[in-house]
Amino acid sequence: MKQFNLAEWALKHKSIIYYFMAVLLTFGIFSYNHMGRMEDPDFTMRTMVVGVAWPGASPQEMSDQVTDKLEEKLRDLPGVDYTKSFTDGSKSVIYINLKENLPSDKIRPAWEEARNMINDEWKSLPQGVQGPTINDRFDDVYGIIYAISGDEFSYEEKRQQAEDLKRQLLSVPNVKKISLIGVQQQTLNVTINKDKLASYKISTQQLLTAIKQQSMMVPAGMITTDTNNVYLRVNGLFDSPQAVQDMPIRINNQTLRLGDMADVTMTYQDPSNPQFYYEGKPAIGIAISMDAGGNNIEFGEAIDKKLAELKKTIPAGLELDQVSNQPHIVKESIGDFSQSLFEAIAIVLLVSFASLGLRTGVVVALTIPVVVSTTFILMYESGIYLHKVSLGALILALGLLVDDAIIVVEMMSVKLEEGWGHFKSATFAYESTAFPMLSGTLITCAGFLPLALAQGMVAEFTKSLSIVVFMALILSWFASVLVSPVLGYKIIENKAPKPESEWNKRDRIMHKLSVTFYDKFEKLLHWALGHHKVVLLITLGAFLLSLLSLPLIKQEFFPSSTRNEIIVSMQFPQSSSIEYTANQAKIIDEHLQGNEHISTFTSYIGQGSPRFVLTLEPELQRNNFLQYVIVTKSLEDRDKLYAELTPYLNEEFPSALVNTQFLQIGPPSKYPVMLRVSGPDQKVVKEIANKVKDKMQGDKDLHNIAFDWPDTEPVANIHIDPNKARLLGIDSYAVSLHLQSLLSGTKSGEYYEGNQTIPVTFRLGDNEQHNLSALSSLPIQTGNGSYVPLSQIATITMTQEDGIIWHRNMMPTISIHANVNAGVLGNAKTKEVYKSLQDIRDSLPTGYTIELDGAAEKSVTAVQNLLTPMPIMLFVIMTILMFQLKRIALMFMALLTAPLGLIGVVLALNITRTPLGFMAILGIIALSGMIIRNSIILLDQIEIHKAEGQEPREAIINSATLRFRPIMLTAIAAILGMIPLMGSVFWSPLAIAFSGGLLVATVLTLIVLPVMYATWYKIKSEPPVKRVVCSRAISP
Repeated sequence: MKQFNLAEWALKHKSIIYYFMAVLLTFGIFSYNHMGRMEDPDFTMRTMVVGVAWPGASPQEMSDQVTDKLEEKLRDLPGVDYTKSFTDGSKSVIYINLKENLPSDKIRPAWEEARNMINDEWKSLPQGVQGPTINDRFDDVYGIIYAISGDEFSYEEKRQQAEDLKRQLLSVPNVKKISLIGVQQQTLNVTINKDKLASYKISTQQLLTAIKQQSMMVPAGMITTDTNNVYLRVNGLFDSPQAVQDMPIRINNQTLRLGDMADVTMTYQDPSNPQFYYEGKPAIGIAISMDAGGNNIEFGEAIDKKLAELKKTIPAGLELDQVSNQPHIVKESIGDFSQSLFEAIAIVLLVSFASLGLRTGVVVALTIPVVVSTTFILMYESGIYLHKVSLGALILALGLLVDDAIIVVEMMSVKLEEGWGHFKSATFAYESTAFPMLSGTLITCAGFLPLALAQGMVAEFTKSLSIVVFMALILSWFASVLVSPVLGYKIIENKAPKPESEWNKRDRIMHKLSVTFYDKFEKLLHWALGHHKVVLLITLGAFLLSLLSLPLIKQEFFPSSTRNEIIVSMQFPQSSSIEYTANQAKIIDEHLQGNEHISTFTSYIGQGSPRFVLTLEPELQRNNFLQYVIVTKSLEDRDKLYAELTPYLNEEFPSALVNTQFLQIGPPSKYPVMLRVSGPDQKVVKEIANKVKDKMQGDKDLHNIAFDWPDTEPVANIHIDPNKARLLGIDSYAVSLHLQSLLSGTKSGEYYEGNQTIPVTFRLGDNEQHNLSALSSLPIQTGNGSYVPLSQIATITMTQEDGIIWHRNMMPTISIHANVNAGVLGNAKTKEVYKSLQDIRDSLPTGYTIELDGAAEKSVTAVQNLLTPMPIMLFVIMTILMFQLKRIALMFMALLTAPLGLIGVVLALNITRTPLGFMAILGIIALSGMIIRNSIILLDQIEIHKAEGQEPREAIINSATLRFRPIMLTAIAAILGMIPLMGSVFWSPLAIAFSGGLLVATVLTLIVLPVMYATWYKIKSEPPVKRVVCSRAISP
């Protein structure tokens, strides 16, 4: 039975092929224009954060009674990798981290299960525990941030303006969420005069209860008439500060006005909420996030257009400034990659024209748009957006996808020169090359299988790379057997080669060069076959040497991005107040203002910046923390400012922990060097951590070495004498309530204004909260309404306690982190430090560990996840090889050429000083498919020549010479197609590793594979025979 010939069918139905070419090009352009655009691909955050509070509890009580119970329950969650918690004062935050290999669609159900578990455990927690607040939406990215500032306007006026803008902006298509940053909570302060309270013999508790009742919303019922339901509304809720002041209070058979014994003022919460500053001015931030799948560029333009209209409505004196502009970054990024894509197309076309001639090159050139546009259609339908990974994958695939078209059209050209007709040449090209090409294409695709099958956040981040390459390569095979024959039929001339008598000077030179080159190559092959042991030993030695020198290459998980931002995070001593932190920020503001390198800067006091790019790790709110986002004018300015700023901050703020860094490209990590110490006993863990810290301090490449478990903080313990308290008619509850009313204020009700719910704060006296020395003399109200100093009924002792307690999987855990000097790679340094701690690790007590943390740990996990599917890749490649080569010996020979790529990889990485990271490892794995593809072409040809009756040795020599041109041509097309990627920070490690490996492996394959073949089949060496070599080589 005759096998179905696709090329023959295509030539008989040329109109159908032309029709689909036009349709695919049209839909391809449509898909490209309508695809979502973003800077980075999405990846699912596998972290949930649970916040709880127990006012009045110590960190240790909080840890024992609340955190441990919840954490133990959550450890039973299916799919949990580890839990981590930190207890700060009477607040606790628990992080639940799911396993990297948990599929994305299982994450949302896992969070629902976690919520149920927390609700089940809540009943066993002590009374008074507040919460839980749960956040599992870490993947919201606020790509556009604006700041509203104005010196003459209060925080409340700025907030109202921001609220108005927020409502208007929510109508813009694709707006997912808008958050306001730096909003200060208003509070209605009721400041009680203690003397008047004593004269009226009213207790604090009585007054508190009266205010609470007055501000409570209570239904008054409903009257049902024959026809209607009439609801009763009783007026009397607070509707203005004056109403609170005029409130009548009936206590101890007397009616009083609240204003008789208290001052009522509207003010802002003290201590304040986290604050936001734009270039040193107090501001309110408007952070806008986009729906998934939206076009970031169009979204940015729509927001800009809307805000341009709204700016006209903003009062004079209020300024609206842009802080973060992700759409602009995306536009630049997509523009750069689109330019790289066109550069890659131009390079590949030049290779085609130079090697195949004009008409044959045109056939290849016309095949590329068909494949690229069809790839865009499939990307659009698969929900793959345009970003640096998918566009880079397309550039990477370009050099590979022309291979099949080159092979087909070259075979057609050869047959046309031999005098065959167009139809016969095209159908013969299909018969002789289609299935070896398909095997080669599938093997190249198989090289990307580990990434397609790998699990985890990093694999998810880069997964679209493998999918786009699969699409492009499979489509390129279909294009080469359907489109190329039809175009070749029309375009390639049926012209016999010129007889030697008609050659011009250029023809003679080219012929001479070709004959000389092939002669030299043949002599080299004869020498190699005659010295097969030497060749194999040298190759093995080079491979082992490259393996041994791999650890010498610097390692970096992902490089820093080339964005202009510098992120400065500063942590002051644990007990620092938010006012102190804000005052320190003012010093930094003065230093930054007017700096020639800076475009804009914003600061976040008591919190971190919202996630304006997916690779920024969010920070938790805490009073002793501040973060600056500084946007510089250029990359050069960024590097100069970084070099100036780091030493200044370390010198100016010696007590602060300073972390200055650029934005990351891959999944985020807070510090370049991170290690953690865990164990059952808190004290022992601290001792081990101090030893690690001492060891790290001896390393001159590290600075700002610190723990995440800071020093202790001061606590005043008040021991109440029960006998004295009983005599005075008070208890510890009344003392605690009274002290809270004196110092912090107690929430005693609510006041409603528009959509704002403003707390009414009951406070005794004023300003005692800022004076520690006055603590012992603070007046405490007794049972009969009179006052006594606190020191009369209690003993006050000052002690120190752990301000923060960190746990990981319920074990006390300390993370030791450090910054690195310029030019030092964090990943490599972390592993170097880890090795240097071998003596400490060996002497650790049972149950205690020192482990990698941060980016180093993530990189180990990511590479393990990438290597896990390698057996599947091997199985697929071996199966394809068996079907194509049909002999186990040949299959193993083809497989053994794959490691040759490592020699070139090590050479290329060392010469270019490129670090070995995730993308470089990905390049090494993907490279194996391309090398094996070349081996198939060569082995297949040897078998064809042997079947034609050639002697084995002659078959090896002829095949290597005949296949030299197509093998080198496809390799050069792939390597040159990579050149545009070499300028990208993200892609350059993969491009350099792939190109270096492919170049060396291709040359070695043409020499070493024939030697391996001859050695296995014991083919004896013979002296070289002079042969005539045709200038055009035939492709498979």
